[in-house]
Amino acid sequence: MLADGGFQVGALAKLLYPNGIEIRSEHHATAEAETIELLKRDEVTLFEAAVRHRDLFARIDILVKNKNAFNLIEVKSKSYNSTAPEIVGKRGGITSEMLPYIIDVAFQTFVLHETYPDAWIKSYLLLPDKSVRATINGLNQLFKVHRQNGKIQVRVDARALTDGFGDNVLALVNVDPYVAMVMQEGIDFPGGHGPLSDVALDWAKAYKADSWIAPSIGSQCAKCEYQTQARDGLKSGFRECWRRANNWTDEDIDQGTVVELWNFRGKDKLIQQGIVRLRQVTQEHLNYKEGDHGLSNSQRQWMQVAGTPSEYANAGFFLDVPFMHAEMARWQQPYHFIDFETSAVALPFHIGLRPYEQVAFQFSHHIMEGKGAVRHAGEFLLAEPGVFPNYEFARALKTELGSDNGTVFMWSHHENTILTKIAGQLEEDPNPPGDKPELQTFLRSLIQSGGRAMVDLKVLSQKAYFHPYTKGSNSIKHVLPAVLSHSNDLKATYSQPIYGAPDGIPSKNYTNQTWWVRDSDGNVNDPYKLLIEHAKNLLGDEAEDELAAEEIGIAEGGAAALAYARLQFEDLDDKTRNLIKGALLRYCELDSLAMVMVVQAWEEAIES
Repeated sequence: MLADGGFQVGALAKLLYPNGIEIRSEHHATAEAETIELLKRDEVTLFEAAVRHRDLFARIDILVKNKNAFNLIEVKSKSYNSTAPEIVGKRGGITSEMLPYIIDVAFQTFVLHETYPDAWIKSYLLLPDKSVRATINGLNQLFKVHRQNGKIQVRVDARALTDGFGDNVLALVNVDPYVAMVMQEGIDFPGGHGPLSDVALDWAKAYKADSWIAPSIGSQCAKCEYQTQARDGLKSGFRECWRRANNWTDEDIDQGTVVELWNFRGKDKLIQQGIVRLRQVTQEHLNYKEGDHGLSNSQRQWMQVAGTPSEYANAGFFLDVPFMHAEMARWQQPYHFIDFETSAVALPFHIGLRPYEQVAFQFSHHIMEGKGAVRHAGEFLLAEPGVFPNYEFARALKTELGSDNGTVFMWSHHENTILTKIAGQLEEDPNPPGDKPELQTFLRSLIQSGGRAMVDLKVLSQKAYFHPYTKGSNSIKHVLPAVLSHSNDLKATYSQPIYGAPDGIPSKNYTNQTWWVRDSDGNVNDPYKLLIEHAKNLLGDEAEDELAAEEIGIAEGGAAALAYARLQFEDLDDKTRNLIKGALLRYCELDSLAMVMVVQAWEEAIES
């Protein structure tokens, strides 16, 4: 989804320079030759200009030449606020959030300067500006991303060329001072620090010789982009580095590393001390302290290292029963479980919205009235092209929750953030709907400090529940398989095709669904994986089509947001549109059902 936003921003950026010439060749030498020839002109604007200095090569998004002066423009989909720019932090250095982008521009500027040493170069970032509102409807829809045979192309709607695209939502930011800082101060990288030019040339030398650079393991490994399961002959970059750095085997890695520690900031310090295995970590390393009200962070971290406390060995998981019992005593039936699906894109779908402003297009609602009395009570999905859904979303939610004062549950603060945002949109709207006061009162009653503030089950999981399966995570995608693995009640209920059955648990999108299923290894299957299997069954022979599977195999929030974006394009055929809508409804329903299952499992554990 984020990548698509980048391609769309790039296409919009080109429209700002209508006389630009694109260097289309993907072959380095050919692209470089074309660039050299075109730059012989006194004035020219190039897209994807190719420049080379020794073994350093760069493709510049937009290069504007006016005689001996160059404007180098790097286009990014990173959000930016031109009214409150945050490039330099309070301590004077470039913020960690912006530094990678500045380094990117600095590298290109260096290569261009070395290639044309007598030229005067100014460097810029071109970024979506969160302070600017779209002045037309359907700005996003003017730039449709197509993927075919591994190629990505943005098709610009003819309306963008004839009718225009409204006010520009991109900010052109001069970054010369920050490029100078990078060139003067050098760059940090795993295992060292040095001048950008020297570091780049060293890496280029290694790349050219196809030689290994000695790995430097550290906390950055937790976010390694190359962690993958062994399949289709692909190797895991994470495992390559850790094996080489420690002379380990895969079995050593499988026993756990310190980078797996949840929410722990001392990973680098431990690694520097030679403590790289999870089992080497002690309570002293974690600054272990027991929490006053539920688990402390260090208690959770220690459970990752040592496992659940011995008194919970038979159960196989930890639950702070007194804490959870006290929390549940505050709840009022019927229980309402809600899950939202939202989208925040670089180029807004609707007039009046800013880049990356949230659109709430879907929710699912389950009700639990007593032990075992569960039903999928309602849902909302508004994904028609060009229709702003947020106010209808709020009205539908008000209808769903307005008949009683039962406790409302969410998983993580996202729902709280979205309701706050919609209340703010109502406040800022120059032409608000007539029911604005009622909607605002309702929305504010559910958010933090409101009279009916939602209960965040993720916080309760963090404070009171631990299972080794989760590896410290409190994501519902990890907690759900964990509770299914130990709850006898969930097994008894959901191992039967009861969900969506005529005499079973009412559902709006499933019929005779079994959620408790063992996989080939004898473990309880992750219900979210069943969504993918369901998609393949629906597609039949079309399942081999990667795009078709992606469209309806929705099993996580990013895919849901991408699906909503696809639904905004009017040229989508009815069959595909209905398949995507069906997948969205099934996915969101499982999300709110997952919360029900977790609470059911916790209630069972408390009783036993």
